[in-house]
Amino acid sequence: MKPRWKGKGSEAKASADPMSKIVSQLHSSLIETGTCGLLSSCSVLVEVDAELADLLNRACFGRPRITAQKDKQWFQLDMEETFYLCFSLKCLKVIGEDGSTKSNEELWEYFNSKKPVFPISYKAYSHLRHKNWVVRLGLQYGVDFVAYHHHPALVHSKYAVLALPEGDNDLNGRLRVWSDVHCTVRLCGSVAKTLLIVIVNSNGLGANSPSCLEHYTVEERTITRWNPEQSREDQRGLQNQTKEGSFLPSYIKTPVYPFSSNPRLSQNSTDNPKSFRSRSSKN
Repeated sequence: MKPRWKGKGSEAKASADPMSKIVSQLHSSLIETGTCGLLSSCSVLVEVDAELADLLNRACFGRPRITAQKDKQWFQLDMEETFYLCFSLKCLKVIGEDGSTKSNEELWEYFNSKKPVFPISYKAYSHLRHKNWVVRLGLQYGVDFVAYHHHPALVHSKYAVLALPEGDNDLNGRLRVWSDVHCTVRLCGSVAKTLLIVIVNSNGLGANSPSCLEHYTVEERTITRWNPEQSREDQRGLQNQTKEGSFLPSYIKTPVYPFSSNPRLSQNSTDNPKSFRSRSSKN
């Protein structure tokens, strides 16, 4: 499925301003300004100026939050976004409710306590982000994330993403029965998205610290509905070949039956079953 761009010129704009370049600019700006975020329950609030707000918006990190303070702008980051900026890009610091700066290990432990599947979801998030996909929460579609080729203002999302652990793990009970798979695939199809399953294998290392992430492996699988109309051969071609008999074996080309081709057997054979048997025996 090709990207579904929004309007004319959207593809050209995305090509002229690739996401990798925007994220690099955001990385430099966060380091230069020494930006810090404030930990608040399951998210982080970042105070930004107009320039940084524009970069966060273009790079698709967080969402602006309107407050009563007109002279200040705030962005709210999700847990995966926060940890990606802190741990992977190393360009953001987070201050806890006690006023101390949190280390990566402390953030890891805190996010795990808030979300038991955080190691799996973060590995899937960072895996796609490293490939320059724009990754946003996908709760409105019943999935973990949605993935875009570029900014959502320019293109529709292509994938609805589920992050699942490898093997029989009780942390995530989704897609365990066929009805779950069927419902999810039908939902994704109704909104023109492909279901992408990101399977994370911890390789038996657990999730005690963020250093274990480099040993996690990821496997991607897409699940789509089988459309029989797209898989059938050209019916016209089949009809022509059938008339010509070019691909039929000899015993099918010249059939000899004691009755007509009508689903109801012919009058002279069905009215008298003995007659049918006698003809068969003579043959």
